[in-house]
Amino acid sequence: MLNKNFLRGLKPLLAICLIVVFLLVGAPSAHAKRGGGRVGGGSFSRSRPSLSRPSSGSRSYNPVYGNWGGGGFFFVPFFFGGGSLFSGLFGLLVLVVIASVILSAFRGSSGEGITGDNTRVTIAKIQVGLLAGAKQIQQDLTRLAMEADTTSNRDLLMVLRETVLSLLRHPEYWVYVSSAKEVTTFALAEQKYESLVMSERLKLSDEVVSNQRGRRSQKTDRYLPSPHSELEDPSEYIVVTILAAITGDSLANLPPIRSSADLKQALAKLGGTAEDQLIAVEVLWEPQGETYTLSADEMLAYYPDLVRI
Repeated sequence: MLNKNFLRGLKPLLAICLIVVFLLVGAPSAHAKRGGGRVGGGSFSRSRPSLSRPSSGSRSYNPVYGNWGGGGFFFVPFFFGGGSLFSGLFGLLVLVVIASVILSAFRGSSGEGITGDNTRVTIAKIQVGLLAGAKQIQQDLTRLAMEADTTSNRDLLMVLRETVLSLLRHPEYWVYVSSAKEVTTFALAEQKYESLVMSERLKLSDEVVSNQRGRRSQKTDRYLPSPHSELEDPSEYIVVTILAAITGDSLANLPPIRSSADLKQALAKLGGTAEDQLIAVEVLWEPQGETYTLSADEMLAYYPDLVRI
């Protein structure tokens, strides 16, 4: 008969052994399942206008301002007093008009243009929980990540529109959705957008396929089907997340998504974004591979904002 104290001391040891076995055997399987993908890019600094100046050795002529050099000074072709081309009150009025034109030009180039510091920017997130049968959407997104050029706004807009089209073509798989938006100024938009991107990336255990600003990477060895996959618990869902930073008010009045009709309308508006409005876009999905999907418990644990539609 074994001593009771011995058995009592053996229980913690058995618990530790079970945890170790789970970490060594079960964890890689779960880790493999949750490998995701991402594609996108954009640049807030690229969207900000800069005031161009001629080189120090060059001179140019402007019919309003006259000749000016690299120092940024301009020559007004009249003087006050005797011998001037214009004089008196009329000359003063002309000077005021020219000064107003100059101030307007500098104001438009110093951060109050289409992407000036006070320009309105909408940061939007649309997240869709799909049934496991949506393998075609997984294939479409992987193809985009492997083939798309993510170094220009034109190609990033293509990534956004192709993602939207892929989702719109398969409404029969829509089950869950969540959405969020924030209208802010351009000066604050980059920090808010990058924070949102980081929070969504942290939900992925790994990024199996990635294409960011022209830099591609792919991992395959660790994400091959498990030889015991047929014995594992059945999985059910795929999650696709779209993040975008867009100038203007095209998405500012987008209501919360609560139905399939709302989702269709929101995707259509997002897909209608103009090239010169798009600042940045990020598409994430998990699992990346077609072999696995997420269980209901996994999806709700990592994406608690999703609501059924």
